Amino acid sequence: MSRAKTTQTPAPRATIRDVASAAKTGKTSVSRYLNGEQHLLSDALKERIERAIALLDYQPSQMARSLKSGETRLIGLIIADITNPYSVEVMRGVEAACRQQGLTLLVCNTNNEFNQEKHYLQLLSSYRVDGIVVNAVGMREDAISSLQQSQLPMVLIDRKVANFSCDVIGLNNAEATTEVTQHLLDQGFEAILFLSEPVTINTRLVRLHTFLKQMQKEPQKFAEQGEVELNDSAGLEKLLLNFTERYPDKRRAVISVNGALTLVIARTMRKIGIVWGKDMGLLGFDDLEWAELAGVGITTLKQPTYDMGYAALGQLVKRIQGSDEPIQEHAFSGELIVRGSTQPI
Repeated sequence: MSRAKTTQTPAPRATIRDVASAAKTGKTSVSRYLNGEQHLLSDALKERIERAIALLDYQPSQMARSLKSGETRLIGLIIADITNPYSVEVMRGVEAACRQQGLTLLVCNTNNEFNQEKHYLQLLSSYRVDGIVVNAVGMREDAISSLQQSQLPMVLIDRKVANFSCDVIGLNNAEATTEVTQHLLDQGFEAILFLSEPVTINTRLVRLHTFLKQMQKEPQKFAEQGEVELNDSAGLEKLLLNFTERYPDKRRAVISVNGALTLVIARTMRKIGIVWGKDMGLLGFDDLEWAELAGVGITTLKQPTYDMGYAALGQLVKRIQGSDEPIQEHAFSGELIVRGSTQPI
């Protein structure tokens, strides 16, 4: 004989009226307790309300509170590529600052797709977040339009967007690129290849232009540039081999525009038998954990990404609170971490 299964109906959620009844007071007093106005209540009343909340396991409705106050205490973070260690560190910084401010972070990963960025901007607006930190995908006009239409307090991180007036937190790219280029020149490298993913964002553009400008000061040295997709291993192999063949008697080095590309370059070099620090120099933006363990180690330009994320949230909170100060651009300095890959060859 089978026994029928019974399902237990969950207990109804406690309301503010239930708390008031259990504490033998009115809803106004409970509201004051919940909204930080406890100084208006007697110690005995505060203690009764506190016991009633614990007894009933009362959880205030965040939605109802946000409708009343006009604030959701939600912050949106739009990341271009969450698989990138740079993005992870930025997110850690933003999240830590949110926790300190009593804010909740909603993270959206665009996977470097314009349509996803536009979708998440609209979605976060519909959730009525108080503000957004954006690591923008690029500089297309429709992306700019979406940013402008959101009408939310916003801070851009790492990447500026042309014709869009907004606070920006990022690396001092001109200073950093000047430092890494000069380091290679000082180490005696004569031919330097600047490798980048497609130059569709201003960060890569500034780094490229600064590199070329710095190399123009050394007319006897050779500067080249190349663009490659991260998944185009054949194209990268061709770029590296052609560069080697063009300068067989020169001391050669490669600058990688970011950490994700540095990993791909290191793998490709190993595949085609180029040893960094011996056959060719290698230097990459972003200091990844594995860089010191790869062969003789890879020289990197370390960005204070955690600090940048933390600062971005701080600036956003100012805007949420109504600051009308002029648009801010906070550029952090990087740190050159020298390892064996850029030793004189």
